[in-house]
Amino acid sequence: MIRVALRGLAGRKFRAALTAIAVVLGVAMVSGTFVLTDTIDKAFDAIFFESYANTDAAISGKAPDISFEGSTAEAPAVPASLLERVRQLDGVEAATGSVVDESATKILKADGKAINTQGAPSFGFGIDPEQSQFNPLKLVEGTWPASPDEVVIDAGTADKQGYAVGDSVRIGTLKSVQSFRVSGVAQYGSVSSLGTATFAVFTIPTAQTLLERKGKFDAISISAKEGVTPEQLVEQIKPVLPPTAQVRTGVEEANEASSEVSEFTSFIRYFLLAFGAVALFVGAFVIFNTMSITVAQRTRELATLRTIGASRKQIRRAVLLEAFLIGLVASIVGFLLGVGLAYGLNWLFKQLDLELPTTDMVIAPRTIVFAFVIGILVTVLAAFVPSLRATRVSPILAVREGAELPRGRFARYTPFVALAILALSLFLLGRAAFTDELATGQRFLFIGVGVLLLFVGVAMISSKLVRPLAALVGVPGEKLTGISGFLARRNTLRNPGRTAATAAALMIGLALVTFVAVLSNSMKASNRGAIEEQIAADFVVTSQDGFTPFVSGAGDAAESAQGIELATSVRSEVGKVANTDKYVTGIEPDRISSVYKFDWADGSDAALQDLGEFGAIVDKDFAEDRNLVIGDRFRFLSGSGRATTLEVKATYDPPPFYQLLGTVSISKATFDKLHDRPRNQFTFINVPGDPTEQAEKPLEAALATFPDAKVQTREAWITEQDEEFNQFLTMLYVLLALSVIISIFGMINTLALAVFERTRELGMLRAVGMTRWQARTMIGTESVITALIGAAIGLPLGIFLAALVIKALEQFDVRFSIPLQPLIAFAIVAVVVGVIAAILPARRAARLNVLQALQYE
Repeated sequence: MIRVALRGLAGRKFRAALTAIAVVLGVAMVSGTFVLTDTIDKAFDAIFFESYANTDAAISGKAPDISFEGSTAEAPAVPASLLERVRQLDGVEAATGSVVDESATKILKADGKAINTQGAPSFGFGIDPEQSQFNPLKLVEGTWPASPDEVVIDAGTADKQGYAVGDSVRIGTLKSVQSFRVSGVAQYGSVSSLGTATFAVFTIPTAQTLLERKGKFDAISISAKEGVTPEQLVEQIKPVLPPTAQVRTGVEEANEASSEVSEFTSFIRYFLLAFGAVALFVGAFVIFNTMSITVAQRTRELATLRTIGASRKQIRRAVLLEAFLIGLVASIVGFLLGVGLAYGLNWLFKQLDLELPTTDMVIAPRTIVFAFVIGILVTVLAAFVPSLRATRVSPILAVREGAELPRGRFARYTPFVALAILALSLFLLGRAAFTDELATGQRFLFIGVGVLLLFVGVAMISSKLVRPLAALVGVPGEKLTGISGFLARRNTLRNPGRTAATAAALMIGLALVTFVAVLSNSMKASNRGAIEEQIAADFVVTSQDGFTPFVSGAGDAAESAQGIELATSVRSEVGKVANTDKYVTGIEPDRISSVYKFDWADGSDAALQDLGEFGAIVDKDFAEDRNLVIGDRFRFLSGSGRATTLEVKATYDPPPFYQLLGTVSISKATFDKLHDRPRNQFTFINVPGDPTEQAEKPLEAALATFPDAKVQTREAWITEQDEEFNQFLTMLYVLLALSVIISIFGMINTLALAVFERTRELGMLRAVGMTRWQARTMIGTESVITALIGAAIGLPLGIFLAALVIKALEQFDVRFSIPLQPLIAFAIVAVVVGVIAAILPARRAARLNVLQALQYE
């Protein structure tokens, strides 16, 4: 039976290859994801562990434990005087201080615009080159800066922007833009690329001035004398530390930094693995359909094997062995393709300006094992039901012409099982959408499992939909192609189960792209509506990337621009509000109501004038959760570690989708007292008359020395955010295209098998006058009808899923919005998929020798 299985595969190489491709692509996505994220992890580990290789203990500021929506409190700097006290300790061999800032240092391109790091750090360093053992950077060429007008930049920036040693480069910091001479080029240890991140290295005094660290360090690195362990050194240092500082061993510091990055790479890993899982899920449908057709076509062959003594168990094992071998080969090819895909994904991220740090490619044993296990398992499981069908072949079928597989004992229960699966999926999706008490994690678990079951249930019951859908979508083809279209539509009805299973793979892909299109369009509409509800300003100043804070001096510069009517800045930082981590904003009470439209729940604009030093405007939902009313007081701890008591002056009801002000807003003067280095989130500007290009020019001139700040009209700002949604949507489309590609191979396989199965029939049609072109047209139209059936089910299914998810996100006020143009495009894609899938089978059908086809058995 093993020889039979091997010879069977050898005799059906093309069919086996098409089947394997469905698994190859899914395995490639999974293994490529692991290779890519493991490589990124290794790059970051190299950065952190090389940085602390010669550091036995590290002192840094101790930030309050505050974190909200990905933002954390900024650690305070430590006094520079601490360095001398540390050096005097008995166990200290050497110690040095350094300045490190992750966002304020902006290197300008030749055109005068700041390099956009897409949210990655733009480091500014102050490093003592004399203490090279603590320096995490490796000089590639040139020398370390020795004077206030010299700088070392990262190798990635030098390469991309064409800077070389001796060139002049302009850099913006917390001060205005200044020119520096590039004294050297460096990289972070052995890591050649930092992705989109940049760094600039100054002398320590220069960095302290530019980054507002006068008399302070961000970190102090210490090495121990021989015989002193890092743990002992830490214990010696602790007594001399101020309350705002902490000390850890170098290994602990590296592990802490590495674990923070691992959370980020884990998100990328699971995000991409989700698409790999979708590809494998679609591939399972293709394998199931192909194996089912193959088993049905081999009825006489299997019956002959039964006649000469093969048992049912041997028949089942032979079919599963074929599946195992297909899965094995597919896993090998998929794994190798996945390694190449890792490079491809990194290229894709680069094209989307999301480049990630990389080093030598990492192929972990876990990746190899997982690729093979998942590839073989999916293939064998998908072939299990067809293998059971093969055991129903009785020996007597070997002597019957046109023998078909008998129906299974449980076949009549299939519709009821499908309805039960659909009911369970709708129950889970309904619970996720309409039950308020579910946690976010549970809600999305219910959605994920519900969607999976929904696809399975719809695929099982879709054979009942083939007849009416084929009658509907087949009419245009019949009108255009005549008898070829008529026969094509009849062929799709000949075996509704096969047609439905073929269309199911495409249905899943189209349902998912429809889902993301509708969800993204709804979010864009919600985002636009939320901003328009809040902002009355003519112009908005933000950072270049649109979401990180920018230097407060840019807001002051905007206020001094000619021709403006009013300008006001909004500061932002995370803080602990009544023991809950939230965003807090600093506003100018006498100006904010001119640019921001408060929807007052309890209070009015008059409350703004009453803010004073300790007044606060509070989000209505938060006030209700904390039972706060006007006059109540609550404790506030800033990210800089300063605490105060605030009094509720009013509550307002902002749009939950995009709340521009924080949960709590206080006066800008109070905000500045509570934070070490306050920065702006927005600067809103009104001008006399309309916000024209002429009115924008003075603002651009005023902000010319602040490269990280940009000014836009309100409409341009909203449109830019729409483009960010579109960019993310494009990435999802590219990743989901994998499932559509797999469905194409599934359709090619099914049509090729159908042509093989109908060889005599095609020969008969050719004998009675059907031309080659008509044969091609018939197969092509049949493929398009099948694809349109998949679209007719997939598009409404995607809209339905998007509606349920939007209902589950009701608390965020997401507005349901259907984008008609993408849906029309998806329907056209379905037609194109059908045409592409039909090319090879139609070609074979047209080339059949009529006499040989009539003699075929």
